[in-house]
Amino acid sequence: MKRIKFFAILLISGILWSCSPTTRVTGSWVNSSERGTMLSGKTVFIASLTRNMEVRTKLENSLASQAALKNIKVVKSTEFFSPDFYQNSPTERTLMSKIQNSGANYILTISLINKQSETRYVPGSAGYAPYPYYGWYGGFYSYYNYWRPMFYEPGYYVTYKTYFMETNLYDMANNKLVWSAQTETVNPGSIDAFVNTFPKILIDQMVKDGLLPM
Repeated sequence: MKRIKFFAILLISGILWSCSPTTRVTGSWVNSSERGTMLSGKTVFIASLTRNMEVRTKLENSLASQAALKNIKVVKSTEFFSPDFYQNSPTERTLMSKIQNSGANYILTISLINKQSETRYVPGSAGYAPYPYYGWYGGFYSYYNYWRPMFYEPGYYVTYKTYFMETNLYDMANNKLVWSAQTETVNPGSIDAFVNTFPKILIDQMVKDGLLPM
C-alpha cells in the first residue's frame, strides 16, 4: 500500500510540475544615455499587444498593481482605448497623440515574439525490485495483488509549451527605447497563473537594472 501511495505522489507531483508556470528573464538592456532613470512618480502607459482581450485586461491589471507598489501611476490601454481601436490600424500621429493625451511619460509594451511546443513520452513507473520484499512471492495472488496497480499504469505524454515575451519601455519625450527585456515562460498553464507571476518578475528586473528603487 505504501508503494502504491508513493507512486501516486510521484505521478501527481510530475503533473503539477509539468503544469506550473516558470518564467525567467533571458536578457535585458538599458539605454546607456537613460541609465539611472527612475520611474517612481512617473506615469506609464501599458499596452499588451495581443488581440486576446482577456489576456490584455488581466495582464495590464496585474502590471498596474505591481507598478503601484513602486509608486508608478499607470494608464492601461484596455481602459483608454476602445476594443476595436487597434483593428483600425491608426496612423503613428493618431496613436502617439492619443497616448500623449493620457499624460503618460513612458510607454511599456508587452508582446509575444515566439512560441514553441515539445511533446515527451513519460513511461509507466513500474520497476523491478524483488529484494528484500520476499512477501510478494508467497503465492501468485499475493504477488499479483501487490503489483496489479503498477502493471496497468500506462505511460503518458506531456506537452511542454514555451513562450518568449519581449517587454519594451519607451520615453514619450523623445520616442526612444529606454529599456528592453526578454523572458521565457515554460508551461504557463492558465492565464491567471501567468499574470500572477510575470509582472512581478518584470518589476524585479527593472529594480536590478536601476529603473526602480529597491
